[in-house]
Amino acid sequence: MAGRPLTLMAVHAHPDDEATGTGGVLARYAAEGIRTVLVTCTDGGCGDGPGGVKPGDPGHDPAAVASIRRQELEASCEVLKISDLEMLGYADSGMVGWPSNDAPESFWQTPVEKGAARLAELMRHYRPDVVVTYDENGFYGHPDHIQAHRITMAALEMTEGLAPKVYWTTAPRSAMRQFGEIMRELHPDTPEPDPAEAAAMAEIGLPDDEITTWVDTTAFSGQKFDALAAHASQSENIFFLGMGRERFGELMGVETFVRVQDTTGAALPESDLFAGLR
Repeated sequence: MAGRPLTLMAVHAHPDDEATGTGGVLARYAAEGIRTVLVTCTDGGCGDGPGGVKPGDPGHDPAAVASIRRQELEASCEVLKISDLEMLGYADSGMVGWPSNDAPESFWQTPVEKGAARLAELMRHYRPDVVVTYDENGFYGHPDHIQAHRITMAALEMTEGLAPKVYWTTAPRSAMRQFGEIMRELHPDTPEPDPAEAAAMAEIGLPDDEITTWVDTTAFSGQKFDALAAHASQSENIFFLGMGRERFGELMGVETFVRVQDTTGAALPESDLFAGLR
């Protein structure tokens, strides 16, 4: 449509997820004049509280944590120059097996059709050319990531394929192995994972040759680092920050995706989420 900017919509589960998997592309495409829309599905209330207090421990207040994380998310959006932030506001479901999974108001317990209908309204409003979310396993099995995938794909059906291109975030297994080596180097006292955990970790991401889209975001790695750092209350869980800015820039300069829907016919592999659209 003439006069309408190209638009990227990223659908994420929690405050801080936008920076981890898509901080580079959000910053890059914003710099290229593309409208960047972030939809964050939950309030992040199952994150760490002040002083690192954990959910379920005395002194952990989910409402207070959610308030802090909202401020951090807004700061991250400012760093990444995100055009529009939309928060669906569902309660954070916590990790697999946590009691919060069963809370009636949690995102995990929200009917997919209900969440999808709200997201579909946003899609009709913003009319994204590219939509990015997680794969069916939420990349690593987190309930809220899985639910974000489900409502996104359902919303796309409700809007009858409004978006020309749809992607799922991923990571090359070669990079995951390298990341594991770096974490052991930074934290040599960390015990080795048990065989079941190690096997599960080995299944995260995809073989390099199954990745369709490799986007160079090297020039924006500083913004990505600063966006992650904006989520200071969760710094214990944001392992990437332990690398330091320089090493982070060396290792985190490419973001990878699997293209799952496309009407443009752009050739694969590709190096631009907007290939075929401009």
